Amino acid sequence: MRTTGYAAGPKVTVAIPTYNRAAFLRQTLAGIVAQQFPREHFEVLVIDNNSKDQTRAVVEEFATHHPAPRYLFEPRQGLNHARNRAIAEARGEIILFGDDDILVQPDWLAQMVVPLLADGSRRIGAVGGEVIPVFPDGLPDWVSQWHSQLAFRPDAGPLPAKDSPMGANLAFPKWVFDRVGEFTLGLDRNAGNYFSGGDGEMIRRVRAAGFEVWFAPAAAVKHQMPASRTTFSCAARHGFDSARSRVVERAAQPGATSYFVSRFMANIGKVVGFGALALLSAIALRPGASKKAMVRGWRSCGYLYQIPRSIGRRM
Repeated sequence: MRTTGYAAGPKVTVAIPTYNRAAFLRQTLAGIVAQQFPREHFEVLVIDNNSKDQTRAVVEEFATHHPAPRYLFEPRQGLNHARNRAIAEARGEIILFGDDDILVQPDWLAQMVVPLLADGSRRIGAVGGEVIPVFPDGLPDWVSQWHSQLAFRPDAGPLPAKDSPMGANLAFPKWVFDRVGEFTLGLDRNAGNYFSGGDGEMIRRVRAAGFEVWFAPAAAVKHQMPASRTTFSCAARHGFDSARSRVVERAAQPGATSYFVSRFMANIGKVVGFGALALLSAIALRPGASKKAMVRGWRSCGYLYQIPRSIGRRM
């Protein structure tokens, strides 16, 4: 990891990993280049993670802006490969990660980084902003409970250990990566899965190293969720893979064996229970309730699928 040479450069690096979302990326970059923040004190990195669409051409559309986004191609597939590439290339003292489909207000950048810029004692290891899901194509009732604002606290300040901000809007001082390492590979999305947990696992490491994690509600972004993200197939795959990623992450922590045993047994019962609930809901002509139960069942299947594999790797 490169950690020197940024002191005289910009204060903040805004890093946007992206994969095949050129149209959304255009909207995200339009908001970033309009930030009410000193032009010389931030840079923008777009990390293209093997996109096959017009991603590079979209970045080039903003070449006349100051600062112009810097395009990086990261051939190793996976969100955390892209994040780690951003850490290596960043010139800023603070790295602000955003998703490629967020809409930002003009003061977003300032609201996110003020706590870190004011933290002379290096107590804060991460700052998360509010994430507000928006649905341009509508939101089916049956999936609505899984999409809500974080709303951890009404003002900027530290979060309790039970709360973890989302990676769609997350800032770190660059020095913290020297203390805790980079993002763990294999714990986040790539072209073939909906793995999650890379940002949560990083937050746990930051806390374990003794640093505070803050929440900045005023640094809100709107996270666009098109119709493709609210289908049954997407919800079921996300539930399955998020359970798998939880097992993979938990395997590296103390007490993994007892966790595996309890989770495996509990999820056998859940698969049966949710399967029965889905069938009864379908018979009662309640398709939304049936889909919701099936998604929960698929999440339990994710545990049952991954636990034996993770146990095998530990042996």
